[in-house]
Amino acid sequence: MDELYWQSGPKWPEHARKTLEYPREPVFAMLDRAAEKSGELPYTIFSGKSNTFSEVRDAADRIANFLASRGIKEGDRVALFLPNVPHFPPAFFGALKAGAKVVTCNPMYKAGELRYQLTDTDAVAIFALDHPVYTPICYDAIKDTSVETVVVCSVKSFLPKVKAILGGLLGRIPKSPYYEEDKTFFFDDIIAQYEPTAPDVTTDPEDTAILIYTGGTTGTPKGAELTHTNLVSNILQITEWVYLEPEDVDTPGGVRYGEEVYVGAVPWYHSYGLTVTFLMATWHAGKLVCVPDPRAGRPPLSDLLKELDDNRGTVLNCVPALYAAIVNHPDVDKYDLTSITICTSGAAPLPPELAKNWEDVTGTLLFEGYGLTETSPVTHTNPMNRRNRKFGSIGLPISDTDCRIVDTETGTKELPIGETGEIALAGPQIMKGYWGKPDETANVMREFDGKRFFLTGDIGHMDEEGYTYISDRKKDMVSVGGLKAYPREIEDVLFENPKIKIAAVIGLPRPEDPSNEFVKAFIVLKDGEKATQEEIIEWCRDKMAGFKRPREVDIVESLPLSQVGKVLRRVLKDEELKKRGLQ
Repeated sequence: MDELYWQSGPKWPEHARKTLEYPREPVFAMLDRAAEKSGELPYTIFSGKSNTFSEVRDAADRIANFLASRGIKEGDRVALFLPNVPHFPPAFFGALKAGAKVVTCNPMYKAGELRYQLTDTDAVAIFALDHPVYTPICYDAIKDTSVETVVVCSVKSFLPKVKAILGGLLGRIPKSPYYEEDKTFFFDDIIAQYEPTAPDVTTDPEDTAILIYTGGTTGTPKGAELTHTNLVSNILQITEWVYLEPEDVDTPGGVRYGEEVYVGAVPWYHSYGLTVTFLMATWHAGKLVCVPDPRAGRPPLSDLLKELDDNRGTVLNCVPALYAAIVNHPDVDKYDLTSITICTSGAAPLPPELAKNWEDVTGTLLFEGYGLTETSPVTHTNPMNRRNRKFGSIGLPISDTDCRIVDTETGTKELPIGETGEIALAGPQIMKGYWGKPDETANVMREFDGKRFFLTGDIGHMDEEGYTYISDRKKDMVSVGGLKAYPREIEDVLFENPKIKIAAVIGLPRPEDPSNEFVKAFIVLKDGEKATQEEIIEWCRDKMAGFKRPREVDIVESLPLSQVGKVLRRVLKDEELKKRGLQ
C-alpha cells in the first residue's frame, strides 16, 4: 500500500495538490517581495496605528546595518525577548538579513530561564521590551553570557501621536527603571541613525534560520533548528490547504492576497504563532494585528475581542484554552466576530464539545490541526469544509507530509492502520535537528523507505481514510493495572459536562502499589456553577470505563497554563507528588 494512500481517498481536498514546488530562498525574501509588490499596504497594526510593508522593510534593513556595525556576522545568534509588538517583525527580519540566526525567547521568562537559552546558543545580541520588569530581567540574564548588544524597544514610537503624548504625560508608557549604558542601544535611535542598507550576505536556504526552544519528547529544553526551507515550505503547505467552500462561508476561496487580517493572539516566539500568523501574514501581504497579551482587559480577553471587532479580523489562530475563554466571556455577544473566516486550533488538543460551543456562539467554523515546534509546525489539518472534517481528529497529513504509526518501544516497527503507537513524520518542514545536541537528535530520528522521520512523542492511530487521532503525549500516558489511560481522551469526556469550563487529568502512583497508577482530575467550573468531587466521579461512571474514571477530583479556581495557553500537566503532577512526599 502506498504510504500516502490518504491522498487518493475521497476526503482529500479537491483543490489541494499532493506535492508542491518550493522556492529556494531565505525567509526574509518574503518581506522584500511584499514591500516591492504591495509596499503601501498596512502591515503591522498596534493600538490603532499601522506601519506599511515598505516601512517595516526599511526598518529591517536599518537594523541589519546596525547589527553588522556591531560586528555581528553570518551564523551569529541574535535573541528576541519580545511579546507580539510591532518591533518584532523588523527585528526578526533585520537579524536574518544580517546573516544571523534568530533565537526566539518567551518574554515571560525569568532571568535564569532566559540565561539558559542565551548561554546554550552563545547569543551575541538581544532585543528586549522597554519595561519596568522585562528590561531588568534581560540585564540580569545576560550576565556571564556572550551578549554585548542589548536593543531596548519602546512602544511609544508605535503609538498614535495623541496616545504617545498622553501616555508620556500620565506615565502609562512602560519604561525600564535603568539602562546599562555600555551595552544598551535604543530601537528608535537605530532607525533614525542607520541607513536602510542591509549587508550583502549569502544565505543558504538549508541553513538554520531560527532556534525555537521546546521540551520535545523528554522535557529538557532544546533549541529546534528550523531552516529557511523548513519555514518557507510550511507556509506554502498551509496556503495550499486553505480553501473555504460556498456552502460553509459567505466568502469562499483560499487565502486572499492583501486582504486578510491576521490577529496575533498566539505569541510569535512560539512556532504556531510565528509561522501560521506572523509569517503567513507577511507572505500574503495581510494586516498583522499585534496583541502583546491576549488575556488583557477587564474582564480578561476583552482587549483581544476588541481588536478582533475593531480591525475586522479574518484569520484567528488560537489554542483551545483561548477559545474556551472567549466562549465563556460574559460580554462576548457585545463584539462582532462575524468577519472571522479562517479559524484554526492547534498547540493543544481541541475538545470536540468546545469546537461546537465556539461555532454556536460565533457562527464561525473551527478546524483542528496539528504540529510541533520541530515541524515548523504544521503537519496535519482537517479538510476546511464542514462535510469532511472529523471532530476529535487532527485531520489528514498535508501536502508532501508522510505520517507513520510506529511501536512506542523502539520507533523502528511500522504498525498497521488502526493500531495505536507513536506518530512519526517526514516532510520538508521537519527540523534540521536540536542545536548542539546530536545524541538527542539521533534519538528522535528514524528512517523508513529512504525518508527521514521525526518521532513526535505523541501517541495515536490512523483510520482507514488517513485521519489521525491523538490519544496523548507518550510521557503523559497513565498506566492503570496494565491498561493505558490517555488524559486527553478523559478530558474530552469531562468537557461534555455542562458545569465544567476546563479540565486537566494526570496519573499518580497508587499508595498501595507505587508501580501502578490512578487517574486524578482537576476541574474548573463555569461561573456560578457548583459541584462536588463525588458528583463528578458519579457523572463519569456512565461515561467511561472504570480504569479511565478519575479516582480523585479537585475543584480548582484555575489551572496552570503556559504562555501559549497549554495546560501544564507536569506542574500539576509535580505539585501533587510533592504534597504526597513522593518528590
